[in-house]
Amino acid sequence: MPDTPAPAPLEFGLDTFGDITTEPGGRPRAHAAVVRDVVAEAELADRVGVDAFGVGEHHRPDFAISAPEVVLAAIAERTSRLKLGSAVTVLSSDDPVRVYERFATVDAVSNGRAEVILGRGSFTESFPLFGYSLDDYEVLFEEKLALFAAIRDADRAGEPVRWRGTVRAPLEGVRVFPPAEHAPLAAWVGVGGSPASVVRAARYGFPLMLAVIGGDPRRFVPYVELYRRSLAERGAAALPIGVHSPGYVAETDAAARDELWPAYQAMRNRIGAERGWGPTSRQEYEREIAAGSLYVGSPETVARKIGATVTALGVSRFTLKYSNGTLGHERLMRGIELYGREVIPAVRALTAPRVAAAAP
Repeated sequence: MPDTPAPAPLEFGLDTFGDITTEPGGRPRAHAAVVRDVVAEAELADRVGVDAFGVGEHHRPDFAISAPEVVLAAIAERTSRLKLGSAVTVLSSDDPVRVYERFATVDAVSNGRAEVILGRGSFTESFPLFGYSLDDYEVLFEEKLALFAAIRDADRAGEPVRWRGTVRAPLEGVRVFPPAEHAPLAAWVGVGGSPASVVRAARYGFPLMLAVIGGDPRRFVPYVELYRRSLAERGAAALPIGVHSPGYVAETDAAARDELWPAYQAMRNRIGAERGWGPTSRQEYEREIAAGSLYVGSPETVARKIGATVTALGVSRFTLKYSNGTLGHERLMRGIELYGREVIPAVRALTAPRVAAAAP
């Protein structure tokens, strides 16, 4: 196995799917209001020192964001330093040409801060919505990722795109506009735990974003090793690896656990019923906080847990999925402030020995 590369500078992100929150009286907030809330949340993240902000794509009633790049363009105009990404763009049911064009446009608006995270997505509503069959689930992602990689490589070289596949018409020497101002456009592949997907990301030369949403995060160590080995076997340089996991920060451990629990329970049971899972319990919830991939607690507790994950996996970015079902906007804003002002500095201090030990 190749030597583990020296860690890249550690970055911290926040992700949201634009979860439909509730008003103080318990009424669901309008989708349009949630979109505006997300823009305000990103503004706060920019002010308190968060490095990256991602918005996911969904096409269902419990999430407000179906067009991430439109929301990111709005955020770009009201922020100055955040990297702005999707979490994720469902490439299988989209057109890679249009995806590249839209994110190259966000990149121009944001002065080079756009990122796209490409994935299958954790829900499948976009397939029938846009006229795709789930029978083609694998081939759609494989071929469209190959096409996106071809567009990216052509943009970097300043050359026309040439590509052939089975899921859409070929491209024979065409150009995609606008080109990324500083080509290639920053792009990651989001992976939920498939070794084949890890190898595919390495094959096309994309940084890897691991969606670690349950269980001990250390179980992903083999995926990190597989990715690095796959890159080395191709003679490719090391690329960034990130982790995306859910969580919530409040002033104390008890407050964080008690405030999140009702929203978490409702969200988990709603999605679980769709997927054939049994209902969750407070005991299961507490177990996931204690030993799994739910980062819930005071700034000190969350920082220790993030630090342990970063050290175990050797990643260069940790992204907290900070929105959780109906948990209200004001609590999300408070959690963002604690994450930026207290959690991030604490994790940097905890992981400083790792960085120092790796220095030449």
